[in-house]
Amino acid sequence: VQLQASGGGLVQAGGSLRLSCAASGRTFSSTVMGWFRQAPGKEREFVAGITWSGDTTSYVGSVLGRFTISRDNAKNTVYLQLNRLRPEDTAVYYCAVREISAHEYTYWGQGTLVTVSS
Repeated sequence: VQLQASGGGLVQAGGSLRLSCAASGRTFSSTVMGWFRQAPGKEREFVAGITWSGDTTSYVGSVLGRFTISRDNAKNTVYLQLNRLRPEDTAVYYCAVREISAHEYTYWGQGTLVTVSS
């Protein structure tokens, strides 16, 4: 399984970015795709998740109303739209996938850096 994350960059506070995660190497119909982030000196944290069917999404409280996770099954790609970015959103963002019945994420992408300037 390969996960290729992209879309990070430098943006001013209040701006937007869209992250993409292209998945390959297996079928993903029974999985959950998640986005995580790790800021300098901090623990990695869950940001958002979506089932491959798209009927269930979840978010960490700090991004509710600002970030939106979505997916395009035809492209095996999951997106994270980041709006109204804040300096505290600065982090390396990782995508990951797990079986829908599992608690742990099994496969991880390489990360994409999001830097929000004040």
